[in-house]
Amino acid sequence: EIHGASPFWLKPESAKSAGDPRCVAAMGKKTTTKKGASTKEPTTRDCTVHLHKHMQKISFKKRAPRAVRVVRQFASKVMLTQDVRIDTKLNKFLWSNGVRNVPRRVRVRLSRKRNEDEDAKEKLFTLVQHVPVESFKGLQTETVKDE
Repeated sequence: EIHGASPFWLKPESAKSAGDPRCVAAMGKKTTTKKGASTKEPTTRDCTVHLHKHMQKISFKKRAPRAVRVVRQFASKVMLTQDVRIDTKLNKFLWSNGVRNVPRRVRVRLSRKRNEDEDAKEKLFTLVQHVPVESFKGLQTETVKDE
């Protein structure tokens, strides 16, 4: 045995679990997630959805419905809710050029809100609204302050 040069996998159990968050979970202590998924608060964000990359090799008659689905999946992933509601103006914008020619990008406002319905499966839902912009150059995801 070489003193002071033992590999990390040969360390005693107490030294392994001291600072490693994965081992803390094994010990039964409360863990926190990096995105803060445990505390889902109502919030609003402006994001850009790049639809063009999802329209590759999609047949013409399925493009606009696919775009609606892509926006729904994006909102679900970003806001961590299963219940996603798409505003009629956003739907009209996605369908504005017909079923075949979907806009390349769309700027959306994602609002995570509390569900008013008492017996709903989920406490929160996401409302997705269209934000008209002149150009998509230099836009980033922004948190919108609710007034």
